[in-house]
Amino acid sequence: MEMLPITLAVAAALTALAAWHLLGRARAAESRAAQAELRLGTATRSLGLLARELEVPGLSLLGLAARLPPEAASAVEAEGRRLLSLSEEVSDHLATPSGSRRIMENRIPLGPLLREAVAEIALPLGQGARHWWIAPEAESLILLADRRALRRALSQSLARAARETRMGDRIALRLVRAAETVALVIEDEGAGLSHGDLAGGDGTRGLSLGLSAARELMRAHGGDLTLEAAPGIGARTWLTLPRGRVLEGQAMA
Repeated sequence: MEMLPITLAVAAALTALAAWHLLGRARAAESRAAQAELRLGTATRSLGLLARELEVPGLSLLGLAARLPPEAASAVEAEGRRLLSLSEEVSDHLATPSGSRRIMENRIPLGPLLREAVAEIALPLGQGARHWWIAPEAESLILLADRRALRRALSQSLARAARETRMGDRIALRLVRAAETVALVIEDEGAGLSHGDLAGGDGTRGLSLGLSAARELMRAHGGDLTLEAAPGIGARTWLTLPRGRVLEGQAMA
């Protein structure tokens, strides 16, 4: 009987030691997970910056090519399109599975956001390189959305339109309302669209370059991004949101 308390004490000590060891392992694993998440976040931010660094000179080269003699313009234009394609490929790597992106919702007047996104793409191209038009009803819209995410989706879509058009082409931003959705539609004249870029015969372009990341941003808002194109006519990029994201009393039909 005298040995029983000693045995119980030893068992308790061993149990406490095992628990301490397991706790230490759990904390170490938690620390490694936090470090891995930090590294992943840093890598993601770096890729985002890289995509932007590739996009700006690509647009600048496209604008420059339109002002050069034909014998020099083709090489400059090809380099500009190569940089834009690389930018979109990097953006594709940033795309995460649908629904995993977290958004921070705020009240957003759409007009200033549209003008900022257009200026971001138009400035590197140069004055008069594209003719931009924003529908007044789109400018008057007020949304409940993540401003940063929505601007990035817009920039990706506008950059695609700029890449696929030529000097002096028109790019228009319109608003289309439906019973349960509201869509910002980016229309371009598509002078630069090639038959090889069109998927099948239904006039729908794939989203293999860049726009897949923008689509995930739209889907995080409960919406979607689709692209329609027709040879010799042009293309339309539909950025669709649930009608509930149009704030009550603002630009409601």
